[in-house]
Amino acid sequence: MMIPLSLVFFWKFFEDVKGSRYTCNSTNHSCKTFLVYKANKNFQTISNISALFHMQTHDILELNNLTSSSDVLEEGKEVLVPINCSCIGQFYQFNSFTYRVTHNTTFYDVACQVFEGLLSPVTLSEENVPLGNKPDSGFEIKIPLRCACVDDVISSMMKVKYLVTYPVVLGDDPGKLTKKFGVSGDDFYAANGLKDWATIFPKTSVLIPIKDVPIKIFDVQDSPSPPPGFLPTTPVVEAGETTQGSDLYIAGPLIGFGLLIALLASGLYVKSLKKWKNDAVVPSSDSNSTNLICSTTGSSPMYMETSRRCSTASWLTPDLLAEIKYCLVNYTIEEIEKATKNFSEENKIGDLAYKGLLNNLEEVMVKRMRFEDTGQVIDLHSKINHFNIVELLGVCYGSESKVSSSPSWSYLIFELPKNGCLRECLSDPCNNLNWYKRIQIAFDIATCLYYLHCCAFPSYAHMNVNSRNIFITSKWRGKLADVGRALAIKSTPKKRNNDSIELVKGWVAPEYLLNRTVSEKVDIFAFGVVLLELISGRDNFDEKTAKDSLGFLLGEASEGGCFEGLRSFMDPNLKDYDLPEALCLSFLAKDCVADDPMYRPTMDDIMKVLSKMV
Repeated sequence: MMIPLSLVFFWKFFEDVKGSRYTCNSTNHSCKTFLVYKANKNFQTISNISALFHMQTHDILELNNLTSSSDVLEEGKEVLVPINCSCIGQFYQFNSFTYRVTHNTTFYDVACQVFEGLLSPVTLSEENVPLGNKPDSGFEIKIPLRCACVDDVISSMMKVKYLVTYPVVLGDDPGKLTKKFGVSGDDFYAANGLKDWATIFPKTSVLIPIKDVPIKIFDVQDSPSPPPGFLPTTPVVEAGETTQGSDLYIAGPLIGFGLLIALLASGLYVKSLKKWKNDAVVPSSDSNSTNLICSTTGSSPMYMETSRRCSTASWLTPDLLAEIKYCLVNYTIEEIEKATKNFSEENKIGDLAYKGLLNNLEEVMVKRMRFEDTGQVIDLHSKINHFNIVELLGVCYGSESKVSSSPSWSYLIFELPKNGCLRECLSDPCNNLNWYKRIQIAFDIATCLYYLHCCAFPSYAHMNVNSRNIFITSKWRGKLADVGRALAIKSTPKKRNNDSIELVKGWVAPEYLLNRTVSEKVDIFAFGVVLLELISGRDNFDEKTAKDSLGFLLGEASEGGCFEGLRSFMDPNLKDYDLPEALCLSFLAKDCVADDPMYRPTMDDIMKVLSKMV
């Protein structure tokens, strides 16, 4: 009976759990196969590429149907390289050559920039442990490139002769790669042990199952993205081709007239609604009376209760969409004082922040702030909506000041996730923050920052990411607080009371200290500090302590190598963790806290790394 190719490949060829190389699950312990190398600014000719792989130029020229070894190739040009793949230990690899380091670099640079994902930084580090993470110029380092061999039985049954190692770049997807190499989707998914809905990530590799030679690489152009489904589109029609255009001239005025009627009706409705509210709202001294107050336009669902009324104040006038879409509970100062036990020290959980119990049921966080800042925070929360952001529930405007009819202080009421802030969890030796929960929390916060940087409009930088602003839910998921004070990227924060830094605290990105520029790179620096805390459990990192602690990643490995240095860096409360994942996360943290923002990864890059671990 013939065995289905998908079942055989799913069992035979898969990457190990770190995603770093392919296991030797074949009877074929060595084979001749191929890999794909992409020409780049450092290796632009066949002559350069041949020298990199220690091969004769005519072998690569003939394989790629090229004639000159000195012609400059277009950047990204895919070049087939013939290799001998062998099973060494428990993994397949092409391990017959070395690379001479010509300048100060890291294993990450060699793996991801020189060889563009044909091996992982972790594998490179493991293969060259005595050199640390930053080999000196002139050193020869071993290069164990990913490869795989087809089992002899499978080869005869399924007619698959080669598994070509292909480095994934941005824009690649399974559909594009199957067209590029002319292979079936079923064979591709099976060879890589993937489901048909799986995503592949840049700087990793996939296996292309090839049934015959010569191997052809087809030019597949990226198709333009279709317009969003919610936007109506009408094809442009030349005059004289159809009579449908005349229908549009008739429909246009009708639609416009309908919109005008709708607007007039909405205006009359709002006017009558305001009149009803003014007539219905009666001042009350009952401390339990709670209103709803409408904020500015946002995407949160309307909060409706028949026992509460939507009230307005002269200093915050809602528009039509605000009334329909976003309302906050308006609490009295008496309710807030009762919930926080008159802002007692035992209820204090941070600067101007208190925990409270509303109606003896709901635990909340109450933050005091200047009256003039409240509108901005409410406005921003009305525009954002994300699972990993601490939710704003209500507002209290306190009592009036002696010099103004407006309150001097306001209080914003937020949800308070059950397990408190991340810093408290890390400081508790009895906490339940195991390694996988920490990875999930890091991914949650990265997802939230990605939303602020890339999905919100305009883009925002949080500017105060730290372990005390990250809260943990009962299900050990991370939520970011203080989002209402985020700043639009490229803006300049205002100074108050001659303070040099208004929002950012702790170890701060160097460029912010110099010129106070607001950018997503400031958040990425702060996120790197949070990663260091998640790995080590330590607090109060600064530049010196971080560099001292990360010496094992900077070429200063102890006698036991980088893994021994990593073990001494890990949080002693962690009883079980994945050492290669911890090393990968340490490299990521190191890159995030680079002095030069140009060398820091983007939040998109960070998401791709963390998504392989959660």
